[in-house]
Amino acid sequence: MLGPESPLMPRGFRRGAALTLLFASVLATASARGLLPDGDAQLSSARSAATAVDSGGSDGAEADRDAVARAAAEAMADGKSAAAAAEEVVSRSGDRWGAVYDKGEYEEFAQALDGSYTGVGLWAKRGADGRVEVSRVQRGGPAERAGIRAGDQIRAIDGKPIDGRPVSQVVALLRGDGKGAARGATAKVGSTVALGLQRGAHTWTETLRRARLATEAVTVRRLADHAVMIKVAAFTKGSGERVREAVRRAPEGAGVLLDLRGNSGGLVTEAVTAASAFLDGGLVATYDVHGEQKALYAGPGGDTERPVVALVDGGTMSAAELVTGALQDRGRAVTVGSRTFGKASVQMPEPLPDGSVAELTVGHYRTPAGHDLDGKGITPDLAVSERAEERARTVLSGLGTGS
Repeated sequence: MLGPESPLMPRGFRRGAALTLLFASVLATASARGLLPDGDAQLSSARSAATAVDSGGSDGAEADRDAVARAAAEAMADGKSAAAAAEEVVSRSGDRWGAVYDKGEYEEFAQALDGSYTGVGLWAKRGADGRVEVSRVQRGGPAERAGIRAGDQIRAIDGKPIDGRPVSQVVALLRGDGKGAARGATAKVGSTVALGLQRGAHTWTETLRRARLATEAVTVRRLADHAVMIKVAAFTKGSGERVREAVRRAPEGAGVLLDLRGNSGGLVTEAVTAASAFLDGGLVATYDVHGEQKALYAGPGGDTERPVVALVDGGTMSAAELVTGALQDRGRAVTVGSRTFGKASVQMPEPLPDGSVAELTVGHYRTPAGHDLDGKGITPDLAVSERAEERARTVLSGLGTGS
């Protein structure tokens, strides 16, 4: 299922990753953007990660940045695309997570990390009959205000049938950055899109005006067995504190099922805050800066008694793996599901002359026990491929939820 209009999936991202872990750049800019609490010495000291390189490959990383910058400058001088030239260099570098965003893509990416996107406020999926249908609508968004409901089929967009198109392409058309749009072009707030819809035998066309909407990164629901499920779709701005608030508001004695399935990462500061909901200080992760090991620590006052099960899968990436690794290594949660993706690398953005941005890998982070997860992922305590949520709830019950 995609949605809402996949705000956290920038079009320029290479090799299938849904969201880069902007470890270095986020730590460097977090204070200015209000993401780092003043006076937190450990996190504040990590701002120097903006110049981070891992101890095993600093020369290569610097050479790649120089090569990208030179290629971009030469392309600009010749009247060519700096982004295209940089992308060619990055693709040859062997950097698995290296990527180049043009200005529009990077701005869209930054907005998504801030917890907002431009769209009409609906989730889409492939229905049982093979057609694309609305799976959910965002409360207060243009789609809900127009009376669109879950189960409505999307038959056309701007007068063009979408039958047979991949759901991801339909989502891109809804956002206004689909096939035929200029590279990096994204529809503006207030632009319109006409949806051809069907509900049973009734067909109609609804013209929606795109709006700036907040992503629903954290959702909370009470389970029948007295437990609370906290689903974190991505670690966007404010998501960490929403996790902490959900834990504080959970009934006394209720266990927590922390669902990180499909969580493709986000802001490291938010991941640390989320981990702090279940820890009372202590180590969350380490990383290297100029060969010197640095550390990220949980804040004080987390709930260390409440039973916790973390539900993960192959779509659990980056910052979500940081949280999973911290809770698993420190014995704070039982992990259930399938092996996580294995992206524990650090990227640093390099601005290019035309406003585009190149990102190159400069290091890796490690779990409290020293595990480097990049390319390996986290093996859950209980590996299950089917009925994972059911099994996780059983485990949580056995840990004492509802006592």
